[in-house]
Parts: sequence; C-alpha cells; structure tokens
Amino acid sequence: MTLDEARHAFLGYLRAERNASPRTVAEYGNDIAGLQAFSRDREPKAANDVREIDVYLLRAWLGRLAQKHAPSSIARKVSAIRTWMRWLRRRNFISACPADELLTPKIRRGLPTLLSTDAAKEVVEAPLRDTARGVRDRAVLEVLYGSGLRASELCTLDLDDVSLASASLRIHGKGGKPRVAPLGGLCVDALERWMTMRPTVVHPKRKTQDVAALFLNLRGGRLHRRRVWAIVHEFGASGAGRADLHPHALRHTCATHMLDGGADLRAIQELLGHASLSTTQRYTHVSMEHLLRVYDAAHPLARLKR
Repeated sequence: MTLDEARHAFLGYLRAERNASPRTVAEYGNDIAGLQAFSRDREPKAANDVREIDVYLLRAWLGRLAQKHAPSSIARKVSAIRTWMRWLRRRNFISACPADELLTPKIRRGLPTLLSTDAAKEVVEAPLRDTARGVRDRAVLEVLYGSGLRASELCTLDLDDVSLASASLRIHGKGGKPRVAPLGGLCVDALERWMTMRPTVVHPKRKTQDVAALFLNLRGGRLHRRRVWAIVHEFGASGAGRADLHPHALRHTCATHMLDGGADLRAIQELLGHASLSTTQRYTHVSMEHLLRVYDAAHPLARLKR
C-alpha cells in the first residue's frame, strides 16, 4: 500500500466509523500529507510502500518540524501520525508501529486567558442592540460566556436545538457527543431578541436565508467560526480593552467563574462536555492563582513579607 492510499483509507475510516468532524479529518489529512511530502524527498521508497516508514525517517521528519513549529504543534502532529500508524497495524497493513518509539515534545501549558466578572460583563454588553448585527453579536457573546460553548459548537446550533421555554440548548459536541447546556436569564433574553430580528437577515439579492441555522451571517447563511472569533476579538478590545480575547477564553472564564461560585468539577465537566475530568481540573489551578492574587493584595502578612 502506498502512503497516499494509506492516508485516504484512514481518512475514510475517520469519516465512516469514527464520525469525525470535517475539521478533524482535514487536520489528520494535512499532518499525514506533510509526512508524505517529506518522505518523497528523503526516502522515496516510503512514499511507495507504507511498510518502508521507520523510526529513523520519523525522527528526521520531527527534526524538520522543529525548525518551524512550536512544541504544541509538533505534539499534535506526532499524535496524529501515531494514531494513523496504529490503525495501519490493526488492519495488518504494517507489522509494527514505529511511531510508538517517538517521544512527544514536552509542552509547558500556560494558564487559560481569563476575564474578571466585571470585564466579562463589559464584553458581553458591548454590542449596540439597535441593529440585527448588534442583536446577533450580543446573543453570540451571551451564549459563549453563559453556557461555555466552543465556537464550533455555537456555529452548528440549529433553531431546533434551542428551547427557550426550558432555558436549554442541545449541543452537538466534540466527537459527535451530544449534551444539554442550560441558558441563563440574560441568555434567554438575548436569544429571544435575536429570534425576533432573525427573519430580517437575508441575502441582499436573493432574499434567502439558511432556514435551520440559529446564528446567521449578514448574507443569510450559517455563521462561520472565523466570524465568531472576529466578534469576540472586536468586543474584547472595545468592551474590556482585551484585544487578545478569543472564544475559548470566554469558555475558560465561564468554567472558572462557576468554580469560584461553588460549582463542583463534575457539574462543570458535564457543562463543558469534557471527556476527562483531568481536563476540567485545569480550572482548579486557575482559581488558586486568583486566590493567591487576592491573598497577596489583601492579607497583612502577605504585605509584610513583601
């Protein structure tokens, strides 16, 4: 089997059996294609026969990646190649998985970007609600911060996924895992206002719109995640002076504020749709950082020590 055939077979498996998202399939495809391009130059035999890929070729490929990519990016690529080659081994296309011998680069994980309660309020309330765009952007920000959604999850929401009566959302989560998230009172108000304005958002010439999507762009189509990033960036800068703000920061902020408010980790795990509790536990460190800052600022012994 050629490397190209092995890549297409694996991507087909991801779509058909794993029900992976188009973005996940594309990322795996790009990572394998990168190794494929490197193999053509360094070891043409490997491009023609996947069994020719060995640990020496993979280490040389990592050396090339290290010249241009951050450790986090390299770690993701290593994980993608390892997953692909383990699948090839299970299907008996190769007898061993040389990617298992690779060391994953160590990643220093910084603390998530966070907003204070007041700053989060300023960001969410920054859009002017006298236009359809402003009403939509306010609703987008309310849902991102109020329910802790990923940008991709927000973009896939349909009208049928929203229940204003029960103040809840049905979310199509990462890996195709569904979950239900609550909506706060301000979220419900913002969505009700958007539902009223939504019929007016149509294509300027064809006068059509996506009849299923909850959030629309100004041409009546489904809102894209790039636009969600732009909305958060815009109102992060104008509302709280945070030009570095991104949608995941609002998700982090939602989780941390809930933890500070007394919610337990299991509840936050369910809300965010984390597969592992260890992912959610990251927020305990964030809250500890917050506690230490408050301690340093307020406790007399902390000031004396300084």
